[in-house]
Amino acid sequence: MKIIPAIDIIDGKCVRLSKGDYGTKKIYNENPVEVAKEFESFGIKYLHLVDLDGAKSKHIINQKILENIARKTSLQIDFGGGLKTIEDIEIAFNSGAKQITIGSVAVKNPEFCFDLIEKYGSEKIILGADCENRKIKTSGWLEESDQDVIDFIINYQKKGIKNVICTDISKDGMLEGASEDLYKEILEKTKIQLIASGGVSCIEDVYKMKELGCSGTIIGKAIYEGRISLKELQDFI
Repeated sequence: MKIIPAIDIIDGKCVRLSKGDYGTKKIYNENPVEVAKEFESFGIKYLHLVDLDGAKSKHIINQKILENIARKTSLQIDFGGGLKTIEDIEIAFNSGAKQITIGSVAVKNPEFCFDLIEKYGSEKIILGADCENRKIKTSGWLEESDQDVIDFIINYQKKGIKNVICTDISKDGMLEGASEDLYKEILEKTKIQLIASGGVSCIEDVYKMKELGCSGTIIGKAIYEGRISLKELQDFI
C-alpha cells in the first residue's frame, strides 16, 4: 500500500483545514518544498499536493510550488485543486505532476472528464470522490451534489477510471480514525484502486487501511501534529 503524505497550499504555505473549512486554516510550514524534501528523506515516494487557493477560485494558482517540488525531489506527485480546463491540466502536467485529481469538474462536467480519461489514459487521472453523509461535495467542499458516492465511482469505473481518492469530509482533519465501513463497502462494490483519505490519526489506522485492501492512504494532519512519525511511516514502507 502506498503511503501518500498530503501538502495543502494556501498563499504558498503548507496548511491543514478541519472538515474542509477554510476558517479553520492552520499554517504548519512556510516552505512546502522543505516539507516535501523531508518526506522524501524518509523513503516516501508519493505526494498528494492540493492547491486550495485553486479549488476556491476554480483555476490553478500554485503551479510554481508544484514545479519547485517536482524539480527538487523525485516524489511522484498527484495534483488537484481548481483543474477545470485543458489549459490548467496541461499546466499541471508541464509543472511536474505525474497524475491529476479531478473532483468538482467530474461532477459538473462528466463528458469533459470522460474525454480526459481517453486523452491522457486512466493511469494519469485520479477521481476525487469527496463526500459527506455519502453525498459528493464539490468546489473545495463548499457545494453539495445529490450523487451517492458509490454510484458516482461506479459511473466513472465504467468509463475506465482505475484510481479513486475517497475522502469522508466529516473525518478530514479530525484525527478520529478513517471511514472503514465506507471504504469496505466501496471495495466490495467496485473494482477500483482505492486511496483512503481523511481521519487517519495513528500508525494503527494505516495498518487498518492496508488490511481493508486500500491501494494507498493519504496522511495529512496526523503527520503535522506528530501523531504519526515519519520514522513509523518509513518502517511501514
